[in-house]
Amino acid sequence: MRIGELAATVGVTTRTVRHYHHQGLLPEPERRANGYRDYTLRHAVVLARIRRLTELRLGLAEVRDVLAEDAGKDLAEVLTELDEDLARQEAAIRERRTRLRALLDEEDGGLTAEGPVSPQLAALFRDMGHVVADSPMAVKDREILALIDSTAPPEVREQMAAMLNGALGTPDGVQRALAVYALLDELADADPADPRVDEAARALADGLPREMLPDGVDINGDDDSFLRALYADFAPAQAEVIRRTLRILTEERP
Repeated sequence: MRIGELAATVGVTTRTVRHYHHQGLLPEPERRANGYRDYTLRHAVVLARIRRLTELRLGLAEVRDVLAEDAGKDLAEVLTELDEDLARQEAAIRERRTRLRALLDEEDGGLTAEGPVSPQLAALFRDMGHVVADSPMAVKDREILALIDSTAPPEVREQMAAMLNGALGTPDGVQRALAVYALLDELADADPADPRVDEAARALADGLPREMLPDGVDINGDDDSFLRALYADFAPAQAEVIRRTLRILTEERP
């Protein structure tokens, strides 16, 4: 058989046959005197087997292992591993679909501009939605909270949401937040030595629970990559407000 006849017999393209030659999966026959390669029935059997294995989603490296080892035993092992891998993928897909369905079905499922986030933080964002309308600082604050919510362990997320709900879950808490955001927005182009920096730090610290700051936090961010990145994302005066707020929370911790 010529290469075209072999490919047609097995149901693949000549390009596929050449690719399998290049990958070392299918032996190349010797060229005859006329320059053409003459494929045998054995080549067709091997090519058909390669096709069946690839249709089962085995990678070419796995196919090579199957062809190189004892056919019956090795094939069974490979197919068992493939079946187990597919089962894991199936379970992961089911879990993702469950999560997506929860986001779509639940009122507090986490469908926010910054989301998806946990239902607890989504509820807080919904209640505070009107706060972000005209405040760039409020928008940035929500983004940071969403980042922490996405990366923190579940118990930390729940604790953070509970503390924020305690601090912002009342009309007075909302008004304090609005006032702090306004102060911080005003400092976007200010000098870190601006006297309003102390005012904003004190106002921000008064609205936050002292236990919200973990022990051993490096306030200056010298050994804390997250804080360094946080400070760098703010204008100099705003970053100084955050730094002084953390100092106040540290000094006034019970």
